[in-house]
Amino acid sequence: MIVQQIFNGLALGMSYALIAVGYSLVFGILRLINFSHGSVYAFGAHMVLMFVSMNLGLIPAIFLSILLTGLLGMLIDKTALQPLRKKKSIPIAGLITTIGISYIIQNMLMILFGSERKPFPALFDKGMINILSVQISSTQVFMMVVSILLLAIMTFVINKTKIGLAMRALSQNVKAAHLMGINVNFVVIFTFFLGGASAAIAGTLISGYYQIVYPTMGFVAGLKAFSAAVLGGIGVLHGAVIGGLIVGVSESLAAAFLGGTYRDAVSFIVLIIVLVLKPDGLFGKKGIMKV
Repeated sequence: MIVQQIFNGLALGMSYALIAVGYSLVFGILRLINFSHGSVYAFGAHMVLMFVSMNLGLIPAIFLSILLTGLLGMLIDKTALQPLRKKKSIPIAGLITTIGISYIIQNMLMILFGSERKPFPALFDKGMINILSVQISSTQVFMMVVSILLLAIMTFVINKTKIGLAMRALSQNVKAAHLMGINVNFVVIFTFFLGGASAAIAGTLISGYYQIVYPTMGFVAGLKAFSAAVLGGIGVLHGAVIGGLIVGVSESLAAAFLGGTYRDAVSFIVLIIVLVLKPDGLFGKKGIMKV
């Protein structure tokens, strides 16, 4: 039973990792916690549902959702956060702004789609695969494969491309990157697009797994993904992945052995324990500022 729950948690954890990556990308460059990311995740899931209801087909609906959710991420930065950077506002201003944007997106989804829970189409046939007496659904395998593939693509973009090099330069020193001719605003907007796209994919995977969608679905999922990012070391891409897996597995084990009422609390308990023992997260490093 323990092995069974670990497999369940790994599948769910990979999806949390995709959301957590969005937090880490933005924080790595701007040192900003983007609390609107959970609502962006919910927006992506609702866009898939909307396009499916228009009889466009599931695959086109997913791609259109990725595009629109990425554009929403860009819009958030362009309209709300970029003006704050130009005015050199205090960091807390950006944090409060993202919280406000999160509620705006949530209420927009309620107005457009209603506040009730709606059925979401299954992404894959729910056949069962038997591996060493462990029952794994084909949906879980599909979630893990897609998540691993997308995280590998994002790692390649960040580590092996020019835009990825620019993103890493900004994470080290924004002023120095600007002096070296890097278009800082373009790189930041691209980062928000990448974070929004990953949130849309995660929203599609998790909604397809539970086959349900609702406007406030991003609140708890966003907090779990944030805890996963902090757990692994916020700003560190592979740390977000490991943190997501730990959160997913701990949640699955808690649901099996403690009951469903404790599944949301356990991930935060694990986070608190890790931060008490290692405040920078599993892979985070202490920042040293010269003055």
